[in-house]
Amino acid sequence: MTAVDLGLPRRLVEFTLDDQLVSVPEGATILDACTALGIEVPTLCWGDTLRPRNACRMCMVEVEGSRTLVPACSRRITDGMVVRTDSERTRHSRKLVLELLGSSADLSSTPQVAGWMAEYGADPSRFGPPGPAEDRDERPPGEHEAPDGSVAATVHQPAKVDNDLYVRDYGKCILCYKCVDACGEQWQNSFAIAVAGRGFDARISTEFAAALPESACVYCGNCIEVCPTGALSFKTEFDMRAEGTWDESRQQQTTTVCTYCGVGCNVTLHTQDNEIVRVTSPHDSSVGHGNLCIKGRFGWQHVQNREPRP
Repeated sequence: MTAVDLGLPRRLVEFTLDDQLVSVPEGATILDACTALGIEVPTLCWGDTLRPRNACRMCMVEVEGSRTLVPACSRRITDGMVVRTDSERTRHSRKLVLELLGSSADLSSTPQVAGWMAEYGADPSRFGPPGPAEDRDERPPGEHEAPDGSVAATVHQPAKVDNDLYVRDYGKCILCYKCVDACGEQWQNSFAIAVAGRGFDARISTEFAAALPESACVYCGNCIEVCPTGALSFKTEFDMRAEGTWDESRQQQTTTVCTYCGVGCNVTLHTQDNEIVRVTSPHDSSVGHGNLCIKGRFGWQHVQNREPRP
C-alpha cells in the first residue's frame, strides 16, 4: 500500500487508485493524491490558490458506483473508493472536452494543450472552420442568430487593448472563472470583472462593458497570474507574440523580493535578451501566495528605461 504525505497530520483513508491501494489524509481530493503520486490528470481551471470551480471538466475521472464521471479537483476521497484515471471512458471525455474547447477558443498559447491533443487524439477541426470574430460586448442582450452549421461557433473577438499594462484577448477565454475569483472574494476583493451574458454569449466583462481604466480594476495583475490560456497577458508579451519574438526557451527566471514597500512579497522576473518581459510571483510564498499589487506586478519599466536624460 502506498501512503501519500500531504503535510498535514490527519486521519488516513484508504482507497484504490488505478488498481493501487493508496492511503491519504482525510479531506484530500483525488487530484491531490494523483499529483502526489505523479499521475498526470489534465486540468485547466484548477488553481493551487483558488477553490475548485469544476468549470473546464478536463480532470474528470471514473469512480466505481458513480453514474457519471466526477471532477478530480474537487471530489474528496472516501474510504474504499475505487478510482480509474485512465479508463476508456475518461479518455473519451477528455478528447471531447479538448475538441469542444479547441473548436470554440484559441488555445495556441495554452501550455500542455498541444501534447494533450496528441495524447487523446482530439481533432477540433471536425466541428468545422471557426466562425468570424466579433466584439461580444457589442451584442444586443437576448438576441441570438440561429447557426447554419457551416462554421463552428467560437468566442473569437478582437483583443481589448485599452491600457499600457495588460491585454484582454478573450478569443482565448474558456470561462474557467479563475480571473473572476482572483479579482473577487478569494484574492483581491476588487470585483472589477464578472461573467456577463448567458449560454454561448457568456463572457468576462467589466461593469457595463467599460474600458479597463474606467472600471474598478486596480491593476494588481492577479487575474493574469491565474489565467491558464493567455487570454490575459502582459502588454509586452502580447506585442512580442504579435511580432513573433516571444520565445520562452530563451527566457530566464529570477526570484527576488519586491523593494517597493516593507511587506516582502516575492517576485519572479522573467527576462529575455536582458529585458524584463513579465513578472509572476511564487504561489508557495508565505507572504503573498502569488498575489502582488500594481507596483510589484508592473512597476519595473524604470529598470530598463534606455531613454537619455534631458
